[in-house]
Amino acid sequence: MIRGMEHLCYEERLKELRLFSLEKRRLWGDLIVAFQYLKGVYEKAREGLLIRECNNRTRSKGLKLKDSRFRFNIRKKFFPVRVGRPWHNLPREAVDAPSLEVFKARLDGAFSNLV
Repeated sequence: MIRGMEHLCYEERLKELRLFSLEKRRLWGDLIVAFQYLKGVYEKAREGLLIRECNNRTRSKGLKLKDSRFRFNIRKKFFPVRVGRPWHNLPREAVDAPSLEVFKARLDGAFSNLV
């Protein structure tokens, strides 16, 4: 515990220290892994974990993910389901970033409005 912050609740301590909550940090890491996966960093694991949606009818982002449907509520915690909706809410310039460093910088800019 940090001295002088014992009386503050969790959210107030995070705000005082300018940190994100655990959920936001997990989502931030998940979006980085999804970006790396879609850019081909994980060559061995390219067996359909994240499926790109091929839809040329709309003006969408270049890397759009296909929404997966599931019958059981337990699957909402799986990585492809957990990362799908926040990925679609990212701005186009973040999704179309040329490198991981550029993606992280653009993700930081867009992350405050994401969750």
